Amino acid sequence: MQFDLYVGIDYSGAETARSRLASLQVYAMHPNGSAPERWHSPTPPNNGKRVNWTRREIAERLRDEIGSGKHLLVGIDHGFSFPVSYFDRYGLKSWPEFLTDFAHHWPTHQDYVYVDFVRDGDLHRRGHAPAPGQRVGNSDEFRLTEKWTSSAKSVFRLDGQGTVGKSTHAGIPWLLWLREQLGSAVHFWPFDGWMPPVGKAVITEVYPSIFRNRYPRESRTPDEQDAYATARWMSEMAARDALAACFTPPLTFDEQTVASLEGWILGVR
Repeated sequence: MQFDLYVGIDYSGAETARSRLASLQVYAMHPNGSAPERWHSPTPPNNGKRVNWTRREIAERLRDEIGSGKHLLVGIDHGFSFPVSYFDRYGLKSWPEFLTDFAHHWPTHQDYVYVDFVRDGDLHRRGHAPAPGQRVGNSDEFRLTEKWTSSAKSVFRLDGQGTVGKSTHAGIPWLLWLREQLGSAVHFWPFDGWMPPVGKAVITEVYPSIFRNRYPRESRTPDEQDAYATARWMSEMAARDALAACFTPPLTFDEQTVASLEGWILGVR
């Protein structure tokens, strides 16, 4: 299983969709390439110095790359969905329904919206979002894929070191946006099927802690290292003919049914 390009994205839920964040990093690697290359924001450098990415720019770059016909494998380090308990609590039956419902209650893709603006009710008071507390979870709720790791934290844990909650709450609406923009050109794994069709771009959830220490950090920041390691790991798995196994974790039928709603972290077995 080979792709035209392997893209690793280290995500951040800080500030807004238009904020330039040093914690947003993107690396890409060609098949059998010597090393992943850092992608830079399309905004022209300021006084000769490159500016940081925004979440909106990353989504637009993915749209343009995939829309041009390139078969990308993209790994993003935030949760793509929530525990099945959340689906049951709010009567949601499918992942597409979840995406639409979540973006309505947590419109963090909109300009100048912080996750905390939604969480604290500030956006509701301004008439731009439903009242807070209607779509929430507890930090002791875990997805099955998180239970299969040694250290992954709940997507509902929004505060504290190493949490992925804010990234998840900021990133999920952009998955809906990409799905609407690209249609059948992109396969969101595993929601669109466990084995991606040959020749289609694929967007997956990753957890860089699994593989970041395989590669010397050199002069990269921790955020750069996570994006670098993601791109390199995916490319190496493809070169070793091991990528297909990453897409087929050894789940029972019942576990696979749950994971088809909750999502799965690529490489967790």
